[in-house]
Amino acid sequence: MAKRLRSGYTTGACAAAAAKAATLALLGDCAKTVEIPFPDTSRVAFGLCRCLKDNGAALASVVKDAGDDPDVTNGAEIVAQARKNSGAREGAVFLDKAKNITLRAGVGVGTVTKPGLAVAVGEPAINPVPRRMILAAVSEALAACGAAGNIEITISVPAGEELAAKTLNHRLGIVGGLSILGTTGIVRPVSAEAWTATIATSMNVARELGIDEIVLSTGRTSERGAQAVLALPEEAYAMMGDYLEFSLLAAARHGFKRIHLAAMWAKVMKGGMAIPQTHVRHGALEAEEAVAFLRTLGVEEAVIEKMAGVNTAREIYERLSGMGRPDVIEAVCRAAKGYAEKTSGLPVSLYLVDGHGKVVAHV
Repeated sequence: MAKRLRSGYTTGACAAAAAKAATLALLGDCAKTVEIPFPDTSRVAFGLCRCLKDNGAALASVVKDAGDDPDVTNGAEIVAQARKNSGAREGAVFLDKAKNITLRAGVGVGTVTKPGLAVAVGEPAINPVPRRMILAAVSEALAACGAAGNIEITISVPAGEELAAKTLNHRLGIVGGLSILGTTGIVRPVSAEAWTATIATSMNVARELGIDEIVLSTGRTSERGAQAVLALPEEAYAMMGDYLEFSLLAAARHGFKRIHLAAMWAKVMKGGMAIPQTHVRHGALEAEEAVAFLRTLGVEEAVIEKMAGVNTAREIYERLSGMGRPDVIEAVCRAAKGYAEKTSGLPVSLYLVDGHGKVVAHV
């Protein structure tokens, strides 16, 4: 039996816990743990990494545990500083104007510089749900201490700028650090929701910038291949991973005029075979089915016979290349292009990229 993957907590949830702890420390004493409400009304307790107060301010931090998700922020320290609010300073946003509770981005938390994201240009890259979680957590701390408000919270991630370099934040227009994210407070391992939300956000940014052609790639290698042959701004690129059908439909919903689809051979074959989700967990590409697919393209039996005993899609490609049959390779690409056009209703240019990031076929 496969091991059940462990869930973790979002940067937004960690920031809310740190903010509550910092507020409690500012108005009273440091705690070892704090409990905060989640959007689904459940409550979760967080242990603190640090908690201290000095010079009219208090600081608390939580180390993010992303569970078994391969999250770039796993193990990062999420820090909140609380201080008495003397009026909204530059770069601060109101969480609650009536109570004079404001929020700022500190070191390692980005600022939004491009339209199309969930928060406005010029504001801290702290998404709406994390903002609400921070407000709810701080409000609980204020109530516990009998205080009415008048608090400024600054969220920082000491390693944020370094970690942000490993994300697509620069392309989305988030500069200076990470985004504080989450819609539920919980990180679910290899989350489809996270993937599709990132794809949709990339498309939002592209459309807000007036870009009308989107480049969908299955990974960084195929993206590099497309970048080498296309003169499009970086915001035109959306890494779709294995979410082919979702991305094609999303491109249509966003009103793009053309799709550029870049992928390596196995993913192109799956596209040609009209497989909407190309990850192996949704079904490995069986060699026999792939060879049968070639037959449906009108490939002659002499070529089909030479596919006997193949084990992988890559081996099919190598044999076709060895036989000098770029026409068959192109036929597979055209089938994938046809599926993409039928699904999206948009014109599609397809780029087959090899393992070195070079475009080896274009239809």
